[in-house]
Amino acid sequence: MNILVVEPFYTESHKHWLDHLIQYSTHNIKKLTLKGFHWKWRMHGGAVTLASEFLQMNFIPELIICTDMLDLSVFLSLTRNKSQGIPVALYFHENQLCYPWSPDDQDVSLNRDRHYAFINYTSALSADQIYFNSVFHKNQFIKDLGQFLSEFPDYKNLATIAAIEKKSEVLYLGVDLQKFDRYKNDSQNKLPVLLWNHRWEYDKNPNLFFNTLIELKNEGYKFELIVLGRSYPREPDIFKTAQTQLATEIIHWGYAESFSDYARLLWAADIVPITSNQEFFGISAVEAIYCNNVPLLPNRLCYPEHIADLKCFYNTTAEFKKSLELLIRSHGSYPKIDLNKIKSYDWSHQIIRYDDAFSVLSSNFAQNIID
Repeated sequence: MNILVVEPFYTESHKHWLDHLIQYSTHNIKKLTLKGFHWKWRMHGGAVTLASEFLQMNFIPELIICTDMLDLSVFLSLTRNKSQGIPVALYFHENQLCYPWSPDDQDVSLNRDRHYAFINYTSALSADQIYFNSVFHKNQFIKDLGQFLSEFPDYKNLATIAAIEKKSEVLYLGVDLQKFDRYKNDSQNKLPVLLWNHRWEYDKNPNLFFNTLIELKNEGYKFELIVLGRSYPREPDIFKTAQTQLATEIIHWGYAESFSDYARLLWAADIVPITSNQEFFGISAVEAIYCNNVPLLPNRLCYPEHIADLKCFYNTTAEFKKSLELLIRSHGSYPKIDLNKIKSYDWSHQIIRYDDAFSVLSSNFAQNIID
């Protein structure tokens, strides 16, 4: 098939997903993108810009796929002469209905934050098929949608939730995991090496992570630390505190400029404690676990889909600290983790599911037109 992917926020995980989809798919996929800046403006105005560009393209797709950063209803209304009769799928990397807003964001205090969730809602209504990157993501969106619509004064359209759920399914995020294999390192660390490889933002709950490590250090526990991930101008203060108070434990601090550096650092670590308050799939956790890091995961969000072993989970902050203590003390004899589900996220497996899903959608759409 000829497929067009419309991505208004073409950066980092969105970019990697689209580039690998094009690389591995048996379909002929072209992309229509905007740079990944100003996410709110992309959700408001990206559809107008991309609709104009689509109309000028000398390309007639048999399937259009867009992501959650696009106002699909606006895009389709502006391209009706060209997009009519073409099935449209919506892929949710994240959504603004369930995503926790930063307490520093003025839109929260001004009560303007719900508009972006409403764009996700109307886009879901407009799509012929919806794909979520995890079961948790799909279920959470459907669940929260009822509460969201109930907050409006009248004509709440609650019946639309069932229609959205009926056309929703899960396509796990493809990850280029086999790319890590060439950097594998089986050497044994003298001390347990703990890993942070996430964005330096509030939703990853860095306060719990670093405050726990500082407490463990003060209690006499010996460990080393690798801190990766992209920082931002308004990063949480705890990063500066941790860099000072854990200075003697730090092996690496900051963003890895090359993939080879990133991969080697992941293989060099032993334990990846996850403290996130929100995660729809968790690429960084999947990559770390694939690189033989023993995970310590919150027993919620998407994480129970990745690992079946209950020893890898905690339910409270007290359990988090206690479990991390046990892992540090068991250095050299860590529990064996079943990686079958993690390995299944590699694009070599996922692309088969993607290509099949796109073919089924196109076939069903054509059949419905005939019927």
